[in-house]
Amino acid sequence: MATRLTVLQGDITTLDVDAIVNAANERLAGGGGVDGAIHRAAGHAALQAALRPFGGCRTGDAVLTPGFALKARHIIHAVGPVWYGGTRDEDALLASAYRRSIEIALEKVCRSVAFPAISTGVYGFPADRAARIAVTTVREAVAGGGLEEVIFCCFSADSAELHRAALEAAI
Repeated sequence: MATRLTVLQGDITTLDVDAIVNAANERLAGGGGVDGAIHRAAGHAALQAALRPFGGCRTGDAVLTPGFALKARHIIHAVGPVWYGGTRDEDALLASAYRRSIEIALEKVCRSVAFPAISTGVYGFPADRAARIAVTTVREAVAGGGLEEVIFCCFSADSAELHRAALEAAI
């Protein structure tokens, strides 16, 4: 069965899926944007206690915690790159963050996972480029099956439209 890829504009913290992906920082410390929203909704203290043993996470990698107060059973904390103009392997690091998230979801036998637009907020990754990388990488990572649905949950209408366009272009 092929994995269904969909785009949704909304609040990722409200989704009832097996796992949501958090656009985390290397310190796994919580922050602004989707990272801060996920920490607040899940329960900051409990989430920080679960993240502390990891001691951080490298850019392009991801770690897993429970979802705590979220509807999602798990949170996959993926660290995307800061944009430096494309001179520091940012494309490959962003693709790696998406790929590692899918690998972790498959290891946990998740059926559904939702992604935000990783690195496109304060990290400054160009949103159109990031959407293409996200869609291409996820399509490749789920080609072997295992997931029923991947949702690209975009906070803004512009981001949702970029992800829809990337999905249509990838068909």
